Amino acid sequence: MKKGKGIAVSSPKSGEDTEKDSPLPTIRLSSRNASSKYDFVKVKVWLGENADHYYVLSRFLLSRMLTVTKIPNHVAIKIALELKKLLIDNSLLDVSQSDLEANLFKLMERRGYGEEYISRYKMMTRFHHQRVPFVVLVCGTACVGKSTIATQLAQRLNLPNVLQTDMVYELLRTATDAPLASTPVWARDFSSSEELITEFCRECRIVRKGLAGDLKKAMKDGKPIIIEGIHLDPSIYLMDDENKTLANMLEKSKEANHVSVTCDDSTATEIENNSSGVSGNDSKKSNCPGHVSSEEGSSANQLNKVSDTLESINLSRNVSGSKGETPKDTETGGNSAVREEKSGAEPIIVPLVLKMSEFDHKALLEEWISTRMFKDKCLVQDKDKLIANLKIIQDYLCSFKSQGLTVVNISPTTFPQTLDWLHSYLLQCIEQGILSNSNEKGVQPAEN
Repeated sequence: MKKGKGIAVSSPKSGEDTEKDSPLPTIRLSSRNASSKYDFVKVKVWLGENADHYYVLSRFLLSRMLTVTKIPNHVAIKIALELKKLLIDNSLLDVSQSDLEANLFKLMERRGYGEEYISRYKMMTRFHHQRVPFVVLVCGTACVGKSTIATQLAQRLNLPNVLQTDMVYELLRTATDAPLASTPVWARDFSSSEELITEFCRECRIVRKGLAGDLKKAMKDGKPIIIEGIHLDPSIYLMDDENKTLANMLEKSKEANHVSVTCDDSTATEIENNSSGVSGNDSKKSNCPGHVSSEEGSSANQLNKVSDTLESINLSRNVSGSKGETPKDTETGGNSAVREEKSGAEPIIVPLVLKMSEFDHKALLEEWISTRMFKDKCLVQDKDKLIANLKIIQDYLCSFKSQGLTVVNISPTTFPQTLDWLHSYLLQCIEQGILSNSNEKGVQPAEN
């Protein structure tokens, strides 16, 4: 086996094309899935102290990792191809992980993506190696961009699993003796806003039960997952089985908020750094409209039967963006060599509540309502009632802002900037979670 050595990346020679000129001869970079002659040559990247494990370098997966560091997608594709060309042209078909990264970082610096991006790359590599459970909750009412935000963040952060609560709701609703109504909670009549919120929280707990299998697998295997949908009550997911309080779980999120983030005011993104405490677990349950009461015991057995069936179903959908190509641990950086590091790391739970201005939201809701058919096959006639109910649910979700949750204002005119900010924010949450896990285990953080 030949072990590759780090090589210098020289400037283009006379007659060669530069990055600003036309593409290199025989290499096409016009699209993300463009192929080249270099794709037919395998480069083995060896892992471990004894170099007894290897994975085959995939420039697609490498470009995805570079995109996570906030390098533009088209540049990431070029860097990945340049790296493979560099290795093959120098007959380095067997190279160590450290030598691979050394050459990769030189190519990144050559294109102007220096220490900041290299640090992010190292941090994300460490995140995948440690298999830290990472759960992002994208909460909000109808027509605020939950699905778009969740999908875009999954692609940017190379997180393949996005789970929609609407799918779980439908599976539970159509089950035998399911404790869910065919008409959405916001389309029903209630005598008061408190009654609406109580019913909303009850349905959120039912959906949470249906998600138990996917969440359990994510926590056990250290798999990241994004959950989006209307039936998401953040407090339910932040109360774990060990009766940790909401305040304790939010502390890490608030610490991440104190880290400096460069964000233009036009993003209309809000972060609440309110340090006000939250009552303990018992008091939280007694004050929350969604507290489980003894009256619900009659439907508990029915729900358990349905949720047990859902335990064996993988409801998350893949958004890797490849055609028939699924990211594997060994291809993204050799996680097989550190598979034994699955040590039950403290999960990183990041709840995001999306909110839109009343004018924009009402316009989108009216268009949505006019074209939506509910389960009784009748168009909703009372638009004002439905919009008012959704407003009550939105106010309830945004009320968690005072307890440290992040409320993000969504605007069609500033959507790209908001997406960029969320990308940076989630990277900070991951970094904070890694540091917290390292401190709890007494592990010295790796130097960048």
